This record gives sequence, structure tokens and C-alpha cells, in this order.
Amino acid sequence: MGEAVALDLKLLHEAALRAGRDQVARRPVISSWSALLAYVKTALAHEAREQFRVLFLDKKNQLIADEVMNRGTVDHAPVYPREVVRRALELSSSAIILVHNHPSGDPTPSAADVDMTRQVVDAARPLRIAIHDHLVVGRHGVASFKALGLF
Repeated sequence: MGEAVALDLKLLHEAALRAGRDQVARRPVISSWSALLAYVKTALAHEAREQFRVLFLDKKNQLIADEVMNRGTVDHAPVYPREVVRRALELSSSAIILVHNHPSGDPTPSAADVDMTRQVVDAARPLRIAIHDHLVVGRHGVASFKALGLF
């Protein structure tokens, strides 16, 4: 594949990402589950390194911000619960959705994922910041902690 084709593919990926982000930003994230899944799959399914993102929501579950909180290696991205909660307070966010990818392609949550999620939930609870879900994105689908009964 030549440089021109590689550049075209990068441009196409960025256009798809922006289109997905635009759709999510215009409507409530929670009431549009399919748009949320399409957005996170487009953004993270084919990343070579693990990335931890947070979707910050207002009281009506409208997207305030989608921020990359950390980038990691092929199998780990450090997460600091107090930094997640601090940023939610800065943005006056009343709810968040945690999102990260598994570059291996398998979206099955690890024990470390479950433990970290519980730490974020515990840090956010006294400040009345709801954690709606934690999504793990892989090439083979998206796992929802809520649907799996993990919190």
C-alpha cells in the first residue's frame, strides 16, 4: 500500500469519527444506545494501544465532553479514580460513562477492569456523580458492565 492510500484511509477514519461524534453530541447519549455503540466502536475498536476515555454527561444525559483520560500500552492504561471525579466536577457533570478498549479484540472485562470501575463508582458516589456504565470495546464487540451485572 502506498503513502497516498494510507493517507486516504486515515482521512476516511477521521471523517467517520467526526460524523459519529457529531451524531452523539446532538442527542442524549443514554436514549440512543445504538449511536453510542457506533461512536465508541468507531473511536476505539481498532486502536493499537489501550485508551481510557470518559463521556461526561449533564443532568439530561447530554454529552458535555468526551475526553481521553489516559493512553497506555497494548494491555493496560492507568486510571486514577480521583482524576476522573475531579474532571467531572470541573465540567459540572452529573453522570459519566467510562469507556476503554482492548487492543486484543476481546471485549471481556478483566478483574483489573472490574476493580478499577468499583473504585471510580466509590469515589463518585458521595459527590452524587452517577456512573451509568463502563463499556469495553474490542474488534469483536462491546461489553457493558451494566448488562453483565458487574456493578
